[in-house]
Amino acid sequence: MSAELVCVGLATRDLIVSLPRWPEPDGRLLAEPMRRAGGGPAATAAVAAARLGRDVSFIGAVGSDSAGRAVRDELEAEGVDVSGLEERAGATSESVILLDRSAATRSILHAPGAALDDLPSPARARCETARWIHVDHAGWPLVPGLPRERISIDAGNPVPRLDLAGIGLYAPTEASLRARYGGASLGACVLAALDDGAHRVVVTLGRAGAVAADAGGAWRVGPAEAEVVSTLGAGDVFHGALLAGLLEGLSLPEALRMANVAAALSCRGLDGREAIPSREELRGAVAHAPAPERSMLNEEP
Repeated sequence: MSAELVCVGLATRDLIVSLPRWPEPDGRLLAEPMRRAGGGPAATAAVAAARLGRDVSFIGAVGSDSAGRAVRDELEAEGVDVSGLEERAGATSESVILLDRSAATRSILHAPGAALDDLPSPARARCETARWIHVDHAGWPLVPGLPRERISIDAGNPVPRLDLAGIGLYAPTEASLRARYGGASLGACVLAALDDGAHRVVVTLGRAGAVAADAGGAWRVGPAEAEVVSTLGAGDVFHGALLAGLLEGLSLPEALRMANVAAALSCRGLDGREAIPSREELRGAVAHAPAPERSMLNEEP
C-alpha cells in the first residue's frame, strides 16, 4: 500500500539537556530536566504529519544498537510506516542538545551514524507512488530521478548540490535562504528561488513567523501564541504540518497558517515531538490564529 507522504533522511536518538545557563570550564551545573527522545529533521516531520492524520512512511537507516531500536519503536508508535527504515552495522546517529534557559539558545552536538548510500528498490517504489516526498540534507542525495514536482526539501541545514529546478516545495530557514543568495533581502531571495525553478517557497522566520510564495502570490504569517519551553524541532514540525495541510487540500496560505501554529504549539515541550498537537487540537488553535496576509516580496527587508 502506498503512503501519501514519504519522508527520507535522518533519524536520530537525542539527549536533550536543559541548563540554567551555559557551563563554565571545569564547572558543574544541575541539568533539569534531561530527556532522551527521537529526533532528525525528516523523522520528526514524519511524526508531525502522522499525528495530524496523514499516511506516512519513513525511509532511512539506524545502527544495530539499542538507540536504533528506540528510534524504530518511537516512529512505529506514532503510526509511521518503518518498513523502509534499514538496520545497518554500526551505531545510530545521535545528538546531544544543550538548552541554555538564560539566553534562550540551544547548541547541538551531532555524532553521525548509519546512513543509506542509495534507495533500495522497495523504498524507491514507495516514493514513486507517494503524493509528496519530503527530504532533509541527508535524504536529498538519495532521490535523484524521482518526480521533482512532488519533492519537498527541508533546507535548514546545508544541502549538497541543491538544484531547485522543478522542485515542488523548497523550505529553508531565513538564514539558509539568505546564505544561498548572497545575503540579499528576504523578498529578493524568495523571488530568486522561484526564478531558479521551485514551484513553492516557504521560509521559516523563527519567532517572526513564516513566508510562503508561489506563482499565485506571496503571504506572510506572524508569530503564533504558545508557551515556549524549547524550540527544538519546531522547524521540522512546521514542515510536516505544512505537507499535512497540502495533502488535506488546503491552499498554500491556509497550509502556511496551519504549519505556523503547529510549530508554535510544539515549542511547549522539551524535546521536538512531545508537544506536537493532534489534528483536533490544531484545528481549534488555527481557528483563533491570525490569517495570512498578502506580502509584497519586493518590500520584504
